[in-house]
Amino acid sequence: MPSVPPLPGDEPTASGAAGPPPIPDPGPLDAPPSDDASGESYDPGAALSNASRAMRHSTESSKTYPCEACGGELHFDIPTQLLKCQHCGNTHELVEVNGEVRERDLREALALVRAGTMTKTANFLDAEKEIVCQNCGGHTTFTGSLTANKCPYCATPIQRDDVHDAPERLPVDAVLPFSVDRKSADELIDKWINGRWFAPSEFKTYNRTGSFQSVYMAYFTYDADTHTNYTGQRGITRTRTVGSGDNRRTETYTTWHFVSGAVGNSFDDIPILANTGFEKKRIDKLEPWPTEQAKPYSAEYAAGHLARTYDNDVEVCLKEATSIMEDDIRSTIRRDIGGDQQRISSMNVNWQKMTYKHMLLPLWLLTVIYDGRPFQVYINGVTGEVHGARPYSKVKIAIAIVVALVIIAAIAIAVSASGGGG
Repeated sequence: MPSVPPLPGDEPTASGAAGPPPIPDPGPLDAPPSDDASGESYDPGAALSNASRAMRHSTESSKTYPCEACGGELHFDIPTQLLKCQHCGNTHELVEVNGEVRERDLREALALVRAGTMTKTANFLDAEKEIVCQNCGGHTTFTGSLTANKCPYCATPIQRDDVHDAPERLPVDAVLPFSVDRKSADELIDKWINGRWFAPSEFKTYNRTGSFQSVYMAYFTYDADTHTNYTGQRGITRTRTVGSGDNRRTETYTTWHFVSGAVGNSFDDIPILANTGFEKKRIDKLEPWPTEQAKPYSAEYAAGHLARTYDNDVEVCLKEATSIMEDDIRSTIRRDIGGDQQRISSMNVNWQKMTYKHMLLPLWLLTVIYDGRPFQVYINGVTGEVHGARPYSKVKIAIAIVVALVIIAAIAIAVSASGGGG
């Protein structure tokens, strides 16, 4: 396993690879971007701001998005990319943070995490939080890293203000908005499930037995420039004739030559899922994510959708990111070595510029409980890529086996009869 970039005094990696230069004396992280594009904070319990449609509720540490025309609920409408009232159809432009998506210094964040300024797991993620809906008075329970939900009684979008804005949490830098809407997601799920012939019939009635939700998942993306010195061997494959007479034959052999060199690699937006409780290998297959389309973070994108903050912090996720980068560096070294075969004896990686972003990426999530077990199917909320797990019907498999045996027996009888007639 690769090591994360060390702080001053950390030991070198076991492979001899040098870690990045010591991190600078860290200052405080920039404040999380405000929902108000003007940078002004909301007055507790204030009515709608001119710059944002959000209404903050100080007693509940939450905010909602009421429609100023009818008092209904505003949701982020995927087809129009606007805030849209679910009752009167009134639409509003989103208030996006001005400027481009920002990249943050990774070493500075690591220093804050390791110093304890940024907690690995905030206390509020370990307990349930019950919020009273300010629209209907119903109670909504937030558990774990869930930060945006809908009232189960009136569907009012509710967001927790004490999570993404918490001083001990790394702020969200960007969001990749949904572009696959519910109708398209339904069609993609139907096509995927109907292509699974041996799935139980009950599984195919997911719209009655399962949960199908749009959710923004927490990711950290990493950028790095690296310069790597290496040593190794280049293998050249040759053939030669050996032996004589009946023992004369051709054999293949490899000659190895010492090589050394240096390669450079640049990495941009290596995405690492920061949430737990999912089949990560399947979610990873949803890549690539078009992160170049990301927008500066605004909580309005999550209105009417579920959203989660990170379970694993920027340092935990960095381990996986550096593993991916080092695999790519090895591939670059092999290409640089050339020849027919390559051996890498040592690689000394100099990690230069290193930055990260905390992003919310869109996912359609289907969860179906079958035979007491949960099965999940995932849709990339931008590209429409689908991956997931499904159960197998023992009855359908048994029928298929019987049909196959009948067909084989019929063919055998036909062949036997044809042979006897000849």
